[in-house]
Amino acid sequence: MKLTTLCYIEKDDKYLMIHRIKKKHDVNKDKWIGIGGKFERGESPEDCILRETKEETGLTLTSYRLRGVLTFMYNDDDAEMEYIFLYTADGFTGELADCNEGTLEWVPKTEINSLNLWEGDRIFHRLLDEEAPFFSLKLRYQDDLLKEAVLDGKPLELLDLLDENGEPSGQVRERTLVHLNGDWHRTSHVWVVRRRRDGGHDLLLQKRSRGKDSFGGCYDISSAGHIPAGQDYLESALRELKEELGIAAEPEDLRLVGVHDGRYEGEFHGRIFKNHEKSHVFAYEKPVEIEKLKLQKEEVESVKWMRIEDVLAAVKAHDPGYCLFEDEIEMLSEVLA
Repeated sequence: MKLTTLCYIEKDDKYLMIHRIKKKHDVNKDKWIGIGGKFERGESPEDCILRETKEETGLTLTSYRLRGVLTFMYNDDDAEMEYIFLYTADGFTGELADCNEGTLEWVPKTEINSLNLWEGDRIFHRLLDEEAPFFSLKLRYQDDLLKEAVLDGKPLELLDLLDENGEPSGQVRERTLVHLNGDWHRTSHVWVVRRRRDGGHDLLLQKRSRGKDSFGGCYDISSAGHIPAGQDYLESALRELKEELGIAAEPEDLRLVGVHDGRYEGEFHGRIFKNHEKSHVFAYEKPVEIEKLKLQKEEVESVKWMRIEDVLAAVKAHDPGYCLFEDEIEMLSEVLA
C-alpha cells in the first residue's frame, strides 16, 4: 500500500496536466493525470504535494486545498493499492520546467473529458467542478476497466457503454456521467399489461417519485431501469420489477416486445441531462392487483391503470405529466393487437 498525493493546478479555467508518456513501466502510462507522487519518510500530505509540485513542474504552490481522499485499487494487487490525497491549487510562483514523468500541458477544463483518463478520474473531476464538499472515493480496477466506484461509502452505478453495433464496448461509465455526455447505454423496460373485456388493453403506469434526478412526478413505464455493467436485459428487467413493484416474476413471464432506441435532451435541477438508451421492451401479462403491490417509495410514488390508447394520446399531445416514447407505445400496441 502506498500513500500519494495528486494536485490539479488551475489557471485561466485550465488544469495543469501531465501526459505520462516517458516511463515504460508506469501504471499511468499514456494517461493524463495531475501533479503528484509518493510520500517520503516523515512527510505530511502538504509536505509531499509541495515537494512533488516543485520537482515535477518547477512551480511553488502558494494557495491550495485538500478536496478529498481517493482509494485506488488495481488488479487486487496490494502493492498497487494507493491512498491518494487529492488537491486543487489556484496560486503559485515560478516558471514551468521540463518534467521527467511526462509532458506538461495546460488543458481547458472543458476538454479534459476527451483525454485518455482513468475512468474514475472523470468521477472526481465532476465532483471538483461541482465544488463538492470533502469526499472519499474508492475506485477498483481490473487492468483499465473500472469495476467498482464507491463515493462516501455509497456504491455508484456503473453502466456498459455501447459500440456502434449496440453491444457492450468493454468500457464502463458512472451513470450521471453517462447522462452528462449522452453516452449510448442499455436499459430494460417492462410494461404491465391487462386485457379488457372489450379486447383492448390497459397499461400500468408508475408515477416517478418527486425526488428523482429526472422527470420527478411524471408518469412512466410500469418498471424500468439501467442495466448494471456486466448484467443482461432480462436479468435487469426481473430485478427492477421486483424492486419497484414487488412483482416476483420468472423469466418465462416476460414477453419480449421488441428493441427500442430512445433519445432525449433536457435539463433537470440545473444540470444537463442527455439520454441515449437501447432498451429491450418486455410485456408482463399476468394478473396484477394494485392494492397488493409493494412500491419502492424512493422510485415510485404511485401507480394507475390507463387505456393504452389514452396513454398514446397524452404522449402525442406532449402532456408534460408523461415521460414516455411515442414510438415505443406504438410498438407495444401493435404487438398486443
